[in-house]
Amino acid sequence: MSQTPAAIEFKNITKAFGSVLANNNISFEIKRGEIMSLLGENGSGKTTLMNMLAGIYYPDSGDIFINGKPVSIKSPKDAYALGIGMIHQHFKLIDVFTATENVVLGLPGRLKIDLKTSREKIVEICDRYGFELNPDQKVYDMNVSQKQTLEIVKLLYRNADILILDEPTAVLTPQETQKLFSVIRNMRDDGKSIIIITHKLHEVMEVSDRVAILRKGEYVDTVETKDTTEISLTEMMVGRKVDLNILRYDVVNPVKRIEVKNLSVKNSEGRRVLDDISFELYGGEILGIAGISGSGQKELLEAVAGLHKTESGSVVEFYPPGRENEVKNLIGKTPKEIRNYGITLSFVPEDRLGMGLVGSMGMPENMMLKTYNEENGFFLNLKNPIKDAEKIKTALEVATPSLNTPVRTLSGGNIQKVLVGREISNVPAVLMTAYAVRGLDINTSYLIYDLITEQKRKGVAVIFVGEDLDVLLAISDRILVLCGGKSSGIVDARAVTKEKLGLMMTTNSNGGEQDDR
Repeated sequence: MSQTPAAIEFKNITKAFGSVLANNNISFEIKRGEIMSLLGENGSGKTTLMNMLAGIYYPDSGDIFINGKPVSIKSPKDAYALGIGMIHQHFKLIDVFTATENVVLGLPGRLKIDLKTSREKIVEICDRYGFELNPDQKVYDMNVSQKQTLEIVKLLYRNADILILDEPTAVLTPQETQKLFSVIRNMRDDGKSIIIITHKLHEVMEVSDRVAILRKGEYVDTVETKDTTEISLTEMMVGRKVDLNILRYDVVNPVKRIEVKNLSVKNSEGRRVLDDISFELYGGEILGIAGISGSGQKELLEAVAGLHKTESGSVVEFYPPGRENEVKNLIGKTPKEIRNYGITLSFVPEDRLGMGLVGSMGMPENMMLKTYNEENGFFLNLKNPIKDAEKIKTALEVATPSLNTPVRTLSGGNIQKVLVGREISNVPAVLMTAYAVRGLDINTSYLIYDLITEQKRKGVAVIFVGEDLDVLLAISDRILVLCGGKSSGIVDARAVTKEKLGLMMTTNSNGGEQDDR
């Protein structure tokens, strides 16, 4: 009796970009009707390998087999023809179109498409796998979960049997994640092969059947999920033991550092994205900010940092260390004016290269961005920035050919290390971080968590905006929950459940703030 061929088989796949070997002689297979998690640190070659399967890159050597037959995938069109589809973190949808119109957009065939028949097929797909999707809803009226659902339905409409999901739960609530997992299992049971790229080990353990591990561009092993542990997977990814515990120390002698009252902010389109937000931030604590994507987290941090205009009646007050009675009003002040106040406020923004660092500069020049206006002479003195860059490179294990290498050429994890290291090196009184570990591997993530926790122990007031609720609950002392730009309350991170947070993120029940402090 002949053995059923694997849905996908990689044989000796190698891919290089210049002198950088992204994939080196990789061989493993993915079965039909299974959920495979693909794990590895940043730069391990996961995305490169999947991009070759999706037709975005082409291997330098080696072969890809689909259902036992060798194939040549030179474009996404070739991948679609083979029943392969990839869903990226950034969705490719037309906002003003309905779900049905987005699904049929780009399909080959007649110029005129029967939308009624297409709509019926979409409803059939949703019923078959358990999707919740309104075929007539415009994309601009959809939340993140609905947009992701639409992207998956687009692939199934095109008869995809192999689906690649890149960080599928990055911005989902716990409830939305569970719905997605239920749908994924239904697709698996229908014979689909699903590959998930993720850094969330607890989700790997929950939803996958097997796990393939890459390290530094090479294949390590494939293991049955039921036979492994998070610690074992981490050791295979990193090549050594890694402590996966986030130490949360008690808040000792908290001193008020910032008070925000009635903060309201409008975006460039005139829409209010923050509405009457109030909270207090204390030195020696970590205040987490929870909310689904686009709930005002970005605008909140930018308003405090002097980067976003606020509405009339908004108050942001700073209480200087040792001079708490000399309250400073930050509203209307630019970042430079805030620095001139003597306020050491550090900000790790969501946009690493757009707002945080200058991609064309090396590490020393990026270190200098925080202090260049303090130089007195005509020529800039790079002596101290070079020292700071060397210190950060060593302490955070930044992988870079040299200090002067443009930071844009570094991996996402190393760029984030440079940014976080620079902000912490300024010995801040307040540290604000927005998605500090987004897209980072498990090893780098826990290094960042340790750095942030150490700042808390030094008496720094920390605001931590995160999307992983398990991490938010583990690292924070209190959590401010945002829902649609409004506060759903402030809760004790040691007492609240992940499910309660998820509900607060999607339902603004109290219409104002309640503080469990």
